[in-house]
Amino acid sequence: MAEERGDPSERTGGSDPMEDPLEDHQHTTVMVVSSLSSRLEVSVAETEKRNGKNAMNMQETFTVYLVETRPVEPLADGRQPAPDSLWRRYSEFEILRSYLLVTYPAVVVSPLPEKRAEFVWHKLSADNMDPDFVERRRVGLENFLQRVTSHPVLSHDSILFQFLTEEQGWKEAVYDTGFQDKADSRLRALSATFRVRNPDRRFVEMKHYSDELQSHTSQLLRARARVADRLYGVYKVHGNYGRVFSEWSVLEKQMGDGLQSAGHHMDAYAASIDDILEEAEHYGDQLKEYLFYAEALRAVCRKHELSQYELELACQDLLSKKQQREELATGSVRTFSLKGMTSKLFGQEAPEQREARLHLLEEQISEGEQAVEERRSECQVHVGGAWVDVQRFRQQKDRDIREALIGYALMQISMCAGLQIQCYQCEEAAHDCSLPDYVVNCTVNVQDTCQQEVLVTADGVHYRKSCASSGACLISSSGYQQFCTGRLHSVCISCCSRRLCNGPRRRAEQPSASSGPPRLWSTGPPSAGSSHSSCS
Repeated sequence: MAEERGDPSERTGGSDPMEDPLEDHQHTTVMVVSSLSSRLEVSVAETEKRNGKNAMNMQETFTVYLVETRPVEPLADGRQPAPDSLWRRYSEFEILRSYLLVTYPAVVVSPLPEKRAEFVWHKLSADNMDPDFVERRRVGLENFLQRVTSHPVLSHDSILFQFLTEEQGWKEAVYDTGFQDKADSRLRALSATFRVRNPDRRFVEMKHYSDELQSHTSQLLRARARVADRLYGVYKVHGNYGRVFSEWSVLEKQMGDGLQSAGHHMDAYAASIDDILEEAEHYGDQLKEYLFYAEALRAVCRKHELSQYELELACQDLLSKKQQREELATGSVRTFSLKGMTSKLFGQEAPEQREARLHLLEEQISEGEQAVEERRSECQVHVGGAWVDVQRFRQQKDRDIREALIGYALMQISMCAGLQIQCYQCEEAAHDCSLPDYVVNCTVNVQDTCQQEVLVTADGVHYRKSCASSGACLISSSGYQQFCTGRLHSVCISCCSRRLCNGPRRRAEQPSASSGPPRLWSTGPPSAGSSHSSCS
């Protein structure tokens, strides 16, 4: 029986999880065919909120999405053809994906965007009718269509083409395929998972990998949501500074302008987090796609387990039939059975009965051998096709996640670069303080402004350079404005927000009683990102 059954896992795939003898052949037979995306541009252009009645005849509000298609090739006169468009609901996308999962069990089908928001932080709404959530879902649905229309297998499906081009009659066409009846029972799949004996080792490892992928991406998304919450709070609390400074500026005559400027700066700082987190949400959605891809990988693994389990059942049934034939032919019973006990108690069957049973067993064995070959062939086809698509998915996953993480890192770098500022820090008297040794990073101490103080004493002009917070520097600058005369004992404080903007020291003549203050900064009004000085 070892020859009849053998080890099914040896015939349904190679032992190396990264190599397979069918891979090159499958690539040459599938990948050479152009995909639908090479002939048709597909997009989800806009959304619209509508009201209608559901299957229970109850009023409901739902969102529809405008699917546009346009031929890639231009018209004969060189003009671009006008796009065709139709409206689809999210539930219709779900029907399409369910059909693809059942019809192509060896394909890692791209997931749909989330139906309701997950891993949200407090600013994001979990309402599926929220405009921001609907827009992110529109982008996700467009990505789904671009994935399936560029797939070497899925893109040639006629039902998919009808979904994109025929607004009426599409549902009838997809239900006529009977895909719902072909869907594997979850109970059968669960039973196969626990009872299969010899699954392909590569698919076992892939199933474990999909669990790890889901675990790691979900942890990453939770951490990102916590960071967004805290970052949002830190930025927005600076808005309180802006309100207080603006109210305070009304009460102060000398410091009013400085306080008002500080308030505007804090308001701009607090508002900047909205754009930052909106861009970060885009990268979060890219990671969510691969969180949901983990379930698509497991679906391929479950189909393999079910096919392998059915092959093993067919082999066991065939083995049982051959053993019965051998026992009937020799008259010996190897195992305890009710039939064996009956034969001992009441005697052997008549020769005619034995021949009839032998003939029936021969027919059943022939049918069993045919069933085993069919199951084996089905399992081999699934393993070959699935492993090719898994390799394609791995390349896509490595490329997409690398791009997403690099993009997120670059966004963080650009955000920090926009906030990071370096200044000179020293008390300068007889030496030049503009050397690299005196450069410090103000951002480390949560300071965002370079401050320079110019003091006129009896022994000359002294310069003091340091980091400061913008609010404190502007308040100090306004407070000392009345003392910034350029004469003896003059104190001028200047603030700027550019890198190393408080140096190098500008050489100036010794001020006299009649001379004005040293002109260290421009006297014009400060602009965004420019310096602000109390010296006039």
